[in-house]
Amino acid sequence: MGWFTAPEYWLSRLVFQRALAAVYLVAFLTAALQFRALLGERGMLPIPRFVERVPFRLAPSLFHLRYSDRLFAAVAWTGCAVSAALVAGLDSWLPLWGGMLLWLVPWALYLSIVNVGQTWYGFGWESLLLETGFLAVFLGNDEVAPPVVVLFLLRWILFRVEFGAGLIKLRGDECWRKLTCLHYHHETQPMPGPLSWFFHHLPGPLHKAETAANHVTQLVVPFLLFTPQPIATAGAALMIVTQLWLVLSGNFSWLNWITIVLALSAVRFPASPPSVPAAPLWYEVVVLAVAALVVVLSYRPVLNMISRRQVMNRSFDPLHLVNTYGAFGSISRLRYEVVVEGTRDETPREDADWREYEFRGKPGDLRHWPRQFAPYHLRLDWMMWFAALSPAYAGAWFGAMVERLLENDRDTLRLLRRSPFPPDEPPRYVRARLFRYRYTSWRELRATGACWDRAYVREFLPPTRLAETARRS
Repeated sequence: MGWFTAPEYWLSRLVFQRALAAVYLVAFLTAALQFRALLGERGMLPIPRFVERVPFRLAPSLFHLRYSDRLFAAVAWTGCAVSAALVAGLDSWLPLWGGMLLWLVPWALYLSIVNVGQTWYGFGWESLLLETGFLAVFLGNDEVAPPVVVLFLLRWILFRVEFGAGLIKLRGDECWRKLTCLHYHHETQPMPGPLSWFFHHLPGPLHKAETAANHVTQLVVPFLLFTPQPIATAGAALMIVTQLWLVLSGNFSWLNWITIVLALSAVRFPASPPSVPAAPLWYEVVVLAVAALVVVLSYRPVLNMISRRQVMNRSFDPLHLVNTYGAFGSISRLRYEVVVEGTRDETPREDADWREYEFRGKPGDLRHWPRQFAPYHLRLDWMMWFAALSPAYAGAWFGAMVERLLENDRDTLRLLRRSPFPPDEPPRYVRARLFRYRYTSWRELRATGACWDRAYVREFLPPTRLAETARRS
């Protein structure tokens, strides 16, 4: 069927597939390097406890059959290996069905991780990777031209990502309507990047121009994806430029990068397509059946998107096949940080020798300039930002983290930039205090060398020793 494929998008498919495989690789690497402290048998939110109370039908995962830290490590590193093979183009060397099965492997493995990841995997980009990765299974390889319907569905994901995010902003914080949100956002975002300080100090009119441009990109440009070429390519290019601006201004895991990957699938690169045979009948039937399933499952996300009570980042099925997206419907005006400290003194008085733990990405040391981590995702650092917004976000895991710090747990300390205590001398007490952080001015930066200033707000967790922590858990 000539209508079934779009040979002119063969290079778009190639670029999309290799870029998506690279995002998969980062996601599996993140899981492999962080899971023991977060989800392992002695983690803050152990997977064995989760699978005991949540049935398979609500959270399909390989780990419902059996869990061990070795098995999780095997799943994560296998995902890394398969992703690297896909980056290298192994799927192009296989028959069509073999390439599809190879793309199915990282999707199934990552689904198994996300569905038991609990709080640590509750971010919208997890579902976005799964939804995109599922459609990639049916995009084909060098044996067939790209199916039109799959290319359309990839644009449908991108449309929902951008348009949903735009709507949630207009319906949410009034500063988006007044074009003033970026007066605060670069300072109060979850994890600032190395250039965020400079973005924050841009002139006010430029901040308003940024916000207005964001509204255009998210509320108008997405409709261009469904127009003829080269207009669709121009629309996708505008989205890519906007996402690269966000990459420069902060650390948002792989959210910006996978949005760029989706936009690349809509770009028509000027290259002559190779000659390939017609798609086999079985392949056409499978692709059309999957497309029909996605259309049916889009019902609830579309209802959510047009609802006045729109919610962000929700999956409506346990396989994360079609989801709803959105970010920063409200913007914090002030930045709060939870600062964790320990002491080896016998009595945890205020004048005790309290020493701060330093996290990798979240602000702590006033002179420590933020680094670029995205697309790598520092899960604990992100959740510490949420904890500073409200202790309710920390209820499930914060006490367990404190207990691990009191034990000098090696896996937990690996998630930090610096522990103030030697491995054989754990603290006797750990406490947490809430501070208000703000960027310094140009004058303060030159005078002190500090990019942050802070003021004490209140106690977040009183001095706690190991026996007390054990009783609380």
